[in-house]
Amino acid sequence: MKIVKLTTYLVPPRWCFLRIETDDGVVGWGEPVVEGRAATVAAAVEELSDYLIGQDPRRINDLWQVMYRGGFYRGGPILMSAIAGIDQALWDIKGKALGLPVHDLLGGRVRDRIGVYSWIGGDRPSDTADAARGAVERGFRAVKMNGTEEMAYIDTRDKVAHAAENVAAVREAVGGNVGIGVDFHGRVHRPMVKPLLRALEPYDLMFVEEPVLTENLGPSLDVLRGAPMPIALGERKYSRWDFRDILALGVVDILQPDPCHSGGITETVKIAAMAEAHDVAIALHCPLGPIALATCLQIDAVSHNAAIQEQSLGIQYNTNNDLLDYLVDPSVFAYSDGAVDIPLGPGLGIEIDEEYVAERAKEGHRWRNPIWRHADGSVAEW
Repeated sequence: MKIVKLTTYLVPPRWCFLRIETDDGVVGWGEPVVEGRAATVAAAVEELSDYLIGQDPRRINDLWQVMYRGGFYRGGPILMSAIAGIDQALWDIKGKALGLPVHDLLGGRVRDRIGVYSWIGGDRPSDTADAARGAVERGFRAVKMNGTEEMAYIDTRDKVAHAAENVAAVREAVGGNVGIGVDFHGRVHRPMVKPLLRALEPYDLMFVEEPVLTENLGPSLDVLRGAPMPIALGERKYSRWDFRDILALGVVDILQPDPCHSGGITETVKIAAMAEAHDVAIALHCPLGPIALATCLQIDAVSHNAAIQEQSLGIQYNTNNDLLDYLVDPSVFAYSDGAVDIPLGPGLGIEIDEEYVAERAKEGHRWRNPIWRHADGSVAEW
């Protein structure tokens, strides 16, 4: 079996899909993308194809090492996301060729299903309580919301009070037994972390996500060690070496690698194992498309420390297409009782509607992160 062709598709709302074709007709799909830089990642995939055409797709470990170590410069979001999508597609090919799901190739699943959470709030939430109540009515047992608007290094007390009021409204709407994750989105700098965490303490949070940017984690250790709720982060780290350094700090309770950015299945399984050795949970980041979610579920299936899974159905970015649109059988992601079953089909366990992908790729997308500014005109973290 040899790789003969790699094709990328930029499809709405903001995704990039990859199709890898082999000479015996087995096709694998991956999702190589950095949100807002999809075309750049697609270009990196095309460059990496020089190492792949004519090679045996079943030699996944060797191909991963070639893609990673074959360039003098390595790591970072673009390269690791390109490798991630290719790696996903290679696992999909191998599973399909053998008639087995990826998790069987990784030693077999340790769980049959995993809890999922629903996104309930946009960047400037005004109706998060109603959204949370609706999610619970649909069967979800956990929700996540953005916790703050833009926040200056030293900001006003009303910003802190507003964040606490939003969370309080959600807690009141859903009761005490529903998990609430609050995402600071890296918008908060060290001086404001302490007052925000103190204000949110009464609401018994499932976790606070990215309380600071990961590059500012070290200087904020003293503040985070005293946090009264679990600390989660990791969506903007890309390799086992990145996560090794985070785990060594000893303040993160939940790692959130994104298998579309953190080197795919091959690398993210290793990251999950490292986290388990530190008694740290994983909650894989996944605000992307169906291939990304299928990938996450294969990793969740074999990772004992997988705690809960993010998924993007109905997320605010999915305006003109949503999670299930590109699947031949959307029921593979049927949620019930706040959880989703691990797919049991061969490869990643999903079937992509190739005709629809090609049709939507004609429209494509040019999605970009919003640019926010503080009142003084300076650029704010989004």
